[in-house]
Amino acid sequence: MKSSSHHIPEPPATGEVADAVSGNWVDTRAPASWRPYLRLARVDRPIGTWLLLIPCWWGIALAATADQGRLSDLWLGLGCTIGAVLMRGAGCTWNDITDRDIDGSVGRTASRPIPSGQVTVRQALVFLAAQCLVAFAVLLTFNGAAIAMGIAALIPVAVYPFAKRFTWWPQAFLGVAFNWGALVGWVAHSGHLSLAAVLLWLSGIAWTLFYDTIYAHQDKEFDALIGVKSTARLFGANTGRWLYGFLVVTVALTTAAVLAALLPAGVGGPRLVLALIAPWAMAAHMLWQMRRLDIDAPDTCLMLFRANRDAGLIAALFLAAAALA
Repeated sequence: MKSSSHHIPEPPATGEVADAVSGNWVDTRAPASWRPYLRLARVDRPIGTWLLLIPCWWGIALAATADQGRLSDLWLGLGCTIGAVLMRGAGCTWNDITDRDIDGSVGRTASRPIPSGQVTVRQALVFLAAQCLVAFAVLLTFNGAAIAMGIAALIPVAVYPFAKRFTWWPQAFLGVAFNWGALVGWVAHSGHLSLAAVLLWLSGIAWTLFYDTIYAHQDKEFDALIGVKSTARLFGANTGRWLYGFLVVTVALTTAAVLAALLPAGVGGPRLVLALIAPWAMAAHMLWQMRRLDIDAPDTCLMLFRANRDAGLIAALFLAAAALA
């Protein structure tokens, strides 16, 4: 639970980050000299990588369902996985560089590597560049349209850390960046952008508004003290109504994306049925989350936020089954 005082706890002597997954391999088995950088890249908290990767898999699977999958899609899935790890790490590094003063004022984030002094800003910038270069090398194995789409993703990634300073909707900016992989995955398979891909991307943005609003309720008291904006603060006691709205929009847009992808391609039968089940199965998980939501219980909010890995994977599995049917 968060303290309501202004006191900021000292970082643990081991260098562990306050909201990391307990017993993670970074804190228990990684070489000591690597740990600050692995923590900076959030390797000790893999949920963010999952939430960045899953829309990539959605895009690949839906494109493959509309147009018979190819063996190269196996590499696309693996390449996106590698890229998600690297770019999530790069995004978090950039976020921590820009937010180092804010993070030092919030109990949950004061133990992160930069505000706690484990990594200097210069070291973080070098680490950021290294992650981006390796990710770019992976991207170069994709087609030209996917390379261009991947480079364009740097714009929302660069803007996101500043969004909470000027808008109550930073979660929407996060959604734009975190779901860009749906566009990259689709284009990597098909070679071109389409309405279905855009609808899938928009559905992911609605999903991000759902789960990151839940996440933001952990920090609403501290955010209010330091003037940081969020949808959690904006919605307040009406959060439940908004979350149900985001749930409905997520399902509607994902269903529309499936229909826009498959009907013009003449795909029907089991493949169409499996693909249409995907958003509704995901919705069932999101409803399960809503039944357990308590916006004033930070531990519950964190648990539900992390549970969205499973919600997204449910949709990905049905889309993958449709592609293989």
